[in-house]
Amino acid sequence: MSEEKTSLGSIHVSPDAIATIAYHATLRSYGVVGLAPKNLAAGLAQTITKDPNRGVSVHYDGDKIDIDIYVIVQYGTRITSVASSVANTVRFNVEKSLGLRVHSIDVHVAGLRVNDDD
Repeated sequence: MSEEKTSLGSIHVSPDAIATIAYHATLRSYGVVGLAPKNLAAGLAQTITKDPNRGVSVHYDGDKIDIDIYVIVQYGTRITSVASSVANTVRFNVEKSLGLRVHSIDVHVAGLRVNDDD
């Protein structure tokens, strides 16, 4: 958990709050059609409960914030461009919202989605 001391008290930022910011930034990125569960157990747990941080995991270690994002990409888009765009968008939104630097963002492409219209 991130903690900052001020003259009025302290501010605590939960990794879940960071994951929520990253989740919404990822969904707004071009070429992303959804987020995927991190593993089978996470997928089963998310079907039972509605986890707002699905497909995002945040590791906070002192001054370093590491974010892993598992995305499903639209078929026909350039995967490297989409992954780069997601990483840049998430980095911008998290750093802008929190005022903390993000150490690394790893984008894992978990699948491709093809439109049924084609």
